[in-house]
Amino acid sequence: QVQLVESGGGLVQAGWSLRLSCAASGSIFVINAMGWYRQAPGKQRELVATTISGGTTKYADSVKGRFTISRDNAKNTVVLQMNSLKPEDTAVYYCNAVTQNQVGVFFNYWGQGTQVTVSS
Repeated sequence: QVQLVESGGGLVQAGWSLRLSCAASGSIFVINAMGWYRQAPGKQRELVATTISGGTTKYADSVKGRFTISRDNAKNTVVLQMNSLKPEDTAVYYCNAVTQNQVGVFFNYWGQGTQVTVSS
């Protein structure tokens, strides 16, 4: 089992910045991907940004140029720096990790979620 612990959400005004952190712990052999998703009320959960083994990053079009994801493989942590926040960024943000065990089986884990609210 792998546990994901998130921190850093909160209430900010439009144009401000927030930094979300996520730390993975537990039975980790290898983390193939680690990133952030979000879910706004009445909407489906969507990808915000993710990092894939080898250094590849992927961003939602709506956050490109404003959000930056970084990962520390040694510490099994991922950070999402969110700048120029907009009211439409308001959502519960979930940390996600895709791991692989010693025999090649993949597992998908989620954090408990952290609320980000951006006021106009």
